[in-house]
Order: sequence, then structure tokens, then C-alpha cells
Amino acid sequence: MPGTPLHERQIALIDLLDRLLAGGVVLTGDLTLAIADVDLVRISLRALITSVEAHLPAQVPTAEGLSS
Repeated sequence: MPGTPLHERQIALIDLLDRLLAGGVVLTGDLTLAIADVDLVRISLRALITSVEAHLPAQVPTAEGLSS
């Protein structure tokens, strides 16, 4: 795969989601509904999507560590 151009590479959806959540993704967007050049509704979206597990300190016990 190293010699394959980027646009010709195939990647599984689960691998793509794993990479995105591991590093985090920021989504931003604006939507405006207007009639006759009069803005009626404006929606702004700003979202951060990331894996919680990736940002927890190592000292936090997991469910496996609690069962004895």
C-alpha cells in the first residue's frame, strides 16, 4: 500500500472511525434559511467528536479492574 496513490486506497469504515475517534474530529457548519434575501433561520454547528477512552488518565479504573 505505501506505493499506492491516496485516492486509489481502500480502507474499511471501522478503521476510518477508529482513526478519527483516536485523534478527534471537529465539525463546523452554518445553515441559513432565507426567502427573498431575508434571513429567517440561522443554525451554527460546532461539535467535537472524540473517544473518551483516549483522553482518560491511565489511573482511572476500568470495568475489568473493578471486578475481583
